[in-house]
Amino acid sequence: MKWQTKKILQEKKKSKKIIFNALKYTNIAFQMIVVIGAGTYGGVKLDEFFETNNQVFTIILSLFSVFAAIYIAIKDFINIHK
Repeated sequence: MKWQTKKILQEKKKSKKIIFNALKYTNIAFQMIVVIGAGTYGGVKLDEFFETNNQVFTIILSLFSVFAAIYIAIKDFINIHK
């Protein structure tokens, strides 16, 4: 009877760990979406403010935000596996 209880507890811990890891990766995805969205939104607003014709700020800030999101994601992946 004792070994069955121990096995059930081990299975619960394993399933909680899987759910916890899935939530970590979901969090990283949402962080990337927010960073890229904020950078692009900021670029659009700067283009509107300075009344540029060729959306220079949108292009620059969206590319910068993509690289920033990738950097944040890699940094988080490294921290997860420690």
